[in-house]
Amino acid sequence: MKKLLWLLPVLLLTTCSDDDPHRHRTYKMGFQNSAPRFDDFDLFIQSLLMWSERADAAMITTEPPWEELLAGHNPVTYVVDNYKALVEYYRSKGFELWVYIDPQNGLDRTSDAQELVAAGRSIAEPEIQAIYKRFVVVMDSVLNPEHLGFALETNLIRDAAPAAIYNGVKLAANAAAAEISSLDPTVKLSISVQVDYAWGKLGGGTYRGIAQDFTDFPFMEELGLSSYPYFGWSTPNDLPANYYSKLVEGKNIPVFVSEGGWNSEPVTEGPVTFTSSPEEQRDYISWHRNLLDAVHANAYFQLAFTDIDLTALPPEVNDNIRYFSFLGLVDKELEPKPALTEWDKLFQLPLRSP
Repeated sequence: MKKLLWLLPVLLLTTCSDDDPHRHRTYKMGFQNSAPRFDDFDLFIQSLLMWSERADAAMITTEPPWEELLAGHNPVTYVVDNYKALVEYYRSKGFELWVYIDPQNGLDRTSDAQELVAAGRSIAEPEIQAIYKRFVVVMDSVLNPEHLGFALETNLIRDAAPAAIYNGVKLAANAAAAEISSLDPTVKLSISVQVDYAWGKLGGGTYRGIAQDFTDFPFMEELGLSSYPYFGWSTPNDLPANYYSKLVEGKNIPVFVSEGGWNSEPVTEGPVTFTSSPEEQRDYISWHRNLLDAVHANAYFQLAFTDIDLTALPPEVNDNIRYFSFLGLVDKELEPKPALTEWDKLFQLPLRSP
């Protein structure tokens, strides 16, 4: 960040607040509701009460409930039963709402969603794409979000998954976006891309960029960024200041962080390993503000407010979740980590338009 030197203290007091981005933020901040144990309703409520005091936006990101939808369950009933009360709470807090619906597999970008695989189905099928589109329309009409996302980490899916799956995701997302545009012209449409992969930090290679994503999803009115840079960088301060902004050079498009963070614990066994600590997670949030300022972000989401209790996970959850289990700003007992203090410092900055 360019530092300005002032000759007189009075000038500092009267003008610096307008020119120095570290004295305000352009981005709303928020979470997706989370809890250490998926079946503990009380913990979800405790977590919600904690994070909603340090947020002005909320995210809902989900795969379609494929098992229920394939069995013929009414998507309207599902959305009302699972999300409507939560969104009413968000609205009571004045939160702006982002909704992202993932037509693929959030924990395994090489595969279809687990429930589709179990049923022997695929997003490559026109019938499954139509079910996805119907679910997206219902989510939009019932919840009325200001922002709606149709596919997540599309650049990673394109290279990691079979071509039929990626083409299915592309067809489904574009069809749903066209339908939403005709029904709800005010909601902002987007997809998200995986930043670390675009930089060549996942799977090796050099900088790839995201030009193809703008071609494949031309309906984009804003762009979500997914980044878990501890997979490819040793320390948060190693991230270049243009880590986000380079992706949209030459583009006039609003940008927001749709998911990401820095794990507070190392992973030392398995095909992927990395080092980390609670202090590195704190340093990431401190440095992250530079990346947000550089791209004039309009939102910043830390999806997981809490750590995940790995011992309490049901057996069907993909083992890859262990790589993301210590992203929370509080631990599995809801005790604050050092990163929470840094988040709160950012949240206390005055909010201004990008």
